[in-house]
Amino acid sequence: MRTSTTGRVGQYAALLAYLVFLAFPFLWLVSTAFKSPRELGSLHPTWIPRDPTLDNFRQAFDEQPLLHAAGNSLLAASAAAVIAVLIATPLAYVMARHRTRLAKAATGWVVVSQAFPLVLVIIPLFLVLKNLHLINSLAGLVLVYVVWALPFALWMLVGYVRAVPTELEEAAAVDGAGRLRTLVSVTAPLLAPGIVATALFAFITAWNEFFFALVLLKTSDKQTLPVVLTHFIGAEGVADLGPLAAAAFLATLPSLIIFAIIQRRITGGMLAGAVKS
Repeated sequence: MRTSTTGRVGQYAALLAYLVFLAFPFLWLVSTAFKSPRELGSLHPTWIPRDPTLDNFRQAFDEQPLLHAAGNSLLAASAAAVIAVLIATPLAYVMARHRTRLAKAATGWVVVSQAFPLVLVIIPLFLVLKNLHLINSLAGLVLVYVVWALPFALWMLVGYVRAVPTELEEAAAVDGAGRLRTLVSVTAPLLAPGIVATALFAFITAWNEFFFALVLLKTSDKQTLPVVLTHFIGAEGVADLGPLAAAAFLATLPSLIIFAIIQRRITGGMLAGAVKS
C-alpha cells in the first residue's frame, strides 16, 4: 500500500515538474512583453513587471507589419490544414480497412518520412516550386505545408479509423446502406474527433513553421508571422527584446485559443455509446 502511494506521489511530482518546465518559457515571455525598457535591463529580473506597460505592443505594430503577416500565416495554415485533412481522410480509411502489403509498406513509409530533416528536402522542393513558378507565393508555401503535414496526418487518422469497430459498418450494410452511405452516415461522424485533432496539428505546424517560409518567400508582403518576428533582431544579433516578446506573445495566441475551443472534442470519447453491449 505504501509502495503504491509513494509511486503515485512520484508520478504527480514528475507531472508537476514537467508542467512547470513547459510553462516557464511562456510565462517568462508574457512577463517580458509587459516590462519597460528600464526593467528589461535590470540586473535583478522579476516575474511580475513592477510597472506594466503596453508600449512594447505599440512599438511592435509600429515597426513591423504584424497584422499583414498574421493574415498570411492564417491563410497558409488554414488552407494547409483543410487540404491535408481532405486528402488524408479517405487514404487513411483505405489503409486501415484494407491491410494489404502495399498498405503496410505505405504506413511504414509514412513513419520513416518523419525522420527526414528539413535541410534534406528543401533544395528539391525549391527546384520543383521554381519550375512551377510558385516561389515567393503563398500557394507554393501551402503546397509545401500540405506535403510536410500529410504523412503524420495520415498516420494519425489511420489509428482513428482502426478504432472504429467494423461491426458498425457491417450492421449498416445489413440494413441496406451502401458503401458511400455507410462512410458518410456511420464512419465519418465517429472520426470527427480524429479529423479535428489532425486539422489542429496541421494548422499549428504550419502556423509556427519558419524554415520553409524563410527560404521560399522573398518579399515582405508575402512573409508569414514567424519570419517577420526575426526582423526584431538587428544585424549584429542584438534583439529588441520588449517588442519581440510582445509580438511573439501575440503570435502564440491563435494556437492557444483554437486548442481551448476544441480541446473537449479532442479529449472526448470517440466511441462513447456507439456500441451497445
